[in-house]
Amino acid sequence: MWHPKGPTSTSMKKGGGRGLVAVAIDKDKGSQHAFRWAVEHLLSKSQNVVLIHVVNNKQPNGASNGGDSLNKDKLAKDLFLTFHCFCTRKDIHSIDIVLEDSDVVKALTEYVSYAAIGKLVLGAPSRGGFMRADIPSSVTKGVPDFCTVYVIFKRKGVIALPEYSWSRKRRSLNPPTRASLMRAFEDLSDLDTDISFVSSDRTSTDRNSSLFFDSFIDSSRNMRLSNCTDSVGSVRSGLRWSDHNSQLDFSPPWCDSGRTSCSSQCLDEVEAEMRRLRQELKQTMELYGNACREAISAKQQAMELKHANNQGQRLEEAQRAEEGAMSAVEKERARCKAVMEAAEAVQKRIESKRMSMSSGRGALKESEEMKRLLETLSNGNIKYRIYTIEEIEKATDNFAPSQKIGEGGYGPVFKCYLDHTQVAVKVLRPDAAQGRLQFLQEIEVLSCIRHPNMVLLLGACPEYGILVYEYMARGSLDDCLFRKGNNPVLSWQLRFRIAADIATGLLFLHQTKPEPIVHRDIKPANILLDHNYVSKISDVGLAKLVPAVAENATQCCITSAAGTFCYIDPEYQQTGALGTKSDVYSLGIILLQLLTARPPMGLAHYVGQAMERGTFEEMLDPAVTDWPAEETMAMAKLALRCAELRRRERPDLDKEVLPELNRLRAIAEENMSPTMFAGN
Repeated sequence: MWHPKGPTSTSMKKGGGRGLVAVAIDKDKGSQHAFRWAVEHLLSKSQNVVLIHVVNNKQPNGASNGGDSLNKDKLAKDLFLTFHCFCTRKDIHSIDIVLEDSDVVKALTEYVSYAAIGKLVLGAPSRGGFMRADIPSSVTKGVPDFCTVYVIFKRKGVIALPEYSWSRKRRSLNPPTRASLMRAFEDLSDLDTDISFVSSDRTSTDRNSSLFFDSFIDSSRNMRLSNCTDSVGSVRSGLRWSDHNSQLDFSPPWCDSGRTSCSSQCLDEVEAEMRRLRQELKQTMELYGNACREAISAKQQAMELKHANNQGQRLEEAQRAEEGAMSAVEKERARCKAVMEAAEAVQKRIESKRMSMSSGRGALKESEEMKRLLETLSNGNIKYRIYTIEEIEKATDNFAPSQKIGEGGYGPVFKCYLDHTQVAVKVLRPDAAQGRLQFLQEIEVLSCIRHPNMVLLLGACPEYGILVYEYMARGSLDDCLFRKGNNPVLSWQLRFRIAADIATGLLFLHQTKPEPIVHRDIKPANILLDHNYVSKISDVGLAKLVPAVAENATQCCITSAAGTFCYIDPEYQQTGALGTKSDVYSLGIILLQLLTARPPMGLAHYVGQAMERGTFEEMLDPAVTDWPAEETMAMAKLALRCAELRRRERPDLDKEVLPELNRLRAIAEENMSPTMFAGN
C-alpha cells in the first residue's frame, strides 16, 4: 500500500501520469545523487516530481509494533525534509509518496503501473538502504513498457532503459545469471560518462542484461568522439555510429537502429565529461608522480638513517673503547696519585723536621739578638730619656681610654704631656710574642738617627715596653688619604710633597752607616703627618740592617718575610732576599694610592690597564678636581716602575726616584697657597 505525503492531482490516477518523473529515495547518498541528476537533466522550473520512499513493514517476529511505526514515520518525515529544501531552491514542486511493503521491487513496479510514471530514477546500489545491488535490475524487468528507468552512479554514470522490443533471435539467448548482473552494475559504478541506452522488451531484458552491460562497458572504453554538430564517427567495437541526413543513428549489434537516438546535447555532455576525466587523469598522474618522488625520498632517507645508525654503532664502539682506555688511565692516575701523596707525606715530615730545626736556630738567634740589645741599652751606649712607669701612668691618667688615639700593630697609642711637651706613648701588649724584640730594635734604630722625615724618639720605659714619640697632629697618611675622622681632602700639591718626603726618609735609612737599614713595612699607616703635613716614617721595629754586597745594591737572606700584604716586595716574599729595592716596591704602591685613593690590592695592574686604554683620568681620586695632567701622568709612570715584580726592573731610589719626586714637589710648592693649611 502507499500513502501520498504531498499534494496530489488527477494526473496521479491510473493512466493519467504519462510523462511524470519519479525518484526513488532512501537515506543513502545514492538517492541524493539520483535526485540531483533528475533535477539537472529531466526536470524544469515549476515542474512536479514524485518522491517515492518504500518503508519495509516486515517485523522480526511477525507482529506489529505501534512504537516502531511512529519511529518509521518520523524517519520518513526527516528524509523528505532534506529533499524539500532542495526543491524549494530549484522552484520544483514535490509529491511525496510513502509505500509500505516487505518487497521493495514489488512496491515500486506496482506504483509505477498505477500512477503511469514515465521516467523512474534510481540511485546506484549501495551498502545501506533498500537500493541493494539487485533492485535496479529487478525494477527494470518489472516496470511497464511506457516507463524509462534511469540508474544513477554517483551523478556520473547513467543507464536509461526506456521501452524497446527485442527480436526473436535475441530472445533465444541464455538469460544472464544474477552474479553477472551484479558484476555489470559494479563495473558501471566506476564509469565516468553520461551515455543512454534504450531498450523495449522487458522479457528480453532479463536474458540479455549481461550482454547489454558488457557491450556498454567495452564500447564506452573505446569510444572516439568527433566535434561534428550532429554526427559522430565510428566506434571500434560493439557500437556503430552513422550519419544519415544529419540524424544520429546508434546501433549496437543486438539492437534495432531505428529505436535509438542521441541528441547533440548529450554528445556535448559526453565530451565535457571526457575533458573532465582527462583533467582528473592528469591530476591523478601528477599525484602519482609526487607519490613516487616522495617514496624515493623516503627510501633515500631510510638509507641515510641506516647509514647514520651504522655510523652511530661505530661511534658507540669507539666510545666504549675510549671509555676503556680512560678507565685504564684513571686507574693509572689513581695509582700515581697515591704514590705522589705518599711522597708528599714524606716531604712534609722532612719539612716539619727542617722547620723545627730552623725555628730552633731562629729562636736561638733571636735570643742572642735580644741579649745583645739589652746589653747595649744597659751599657748606656744608646742615649734616650728613660721614663718611670709612674710618670707614664700619671701623664696618661692611668692609660685612660679618653687619652687613647689609636691602636698599633703591637699595642695601643695614647696622647699625653711629658716635660711640658705633647707626646705619643706606644705601649707594648703583654701577649705580643714578637713585640719585645721589635721594641728593643726600634729603640736601637731611632735613638741613633735624627732626620726631619723620621719620627723622633723622645724616651722609653724599657721595663714595661713603653716608647715615647713626638706627637703628630694630623695622624697617619692612611687617615688623611681616606678621610677618616672628618679629615679634609688632600690637595694634589700636598700629595706631591708627601711623596717626596717619604722618598727622602727612605733614602736616609738606606744610606745609614756602616750598614743600610731596610724598613720592610712601608705603608700609609706607618707614615705620620704633623700640623703642616710634613710626613715622617715611623714603626721601624721591623727594620733590618743589611750588609753591602755591591756598590749600588744591598741585600740579605731572611728565613721568613715580614711586612704587610700588598706592600711586601714579591721577590722578597718568594725568595727571602731582602734589599733596599724592597722598600722601593712599597713606595710605588703608596704613590699609586696618593693618586687614586684606592685600596692596594691589584692597584698597579688596574692603573696599567687604564693607561693602555687611555682612561687613566678615570682612576684618579675624584675628590681632587684640578689634577695637572702632565705631572700626574709622570708620577703614575714612575710609580708603576717602582712596583715592578722583578727587583732589577725597579728604578734606583737615589738616582731616579727622588730627583723626579723633588721636581714634582717643586711644581707643587709653586702652586701651593697658605690657605691650604687654614682650618686644618
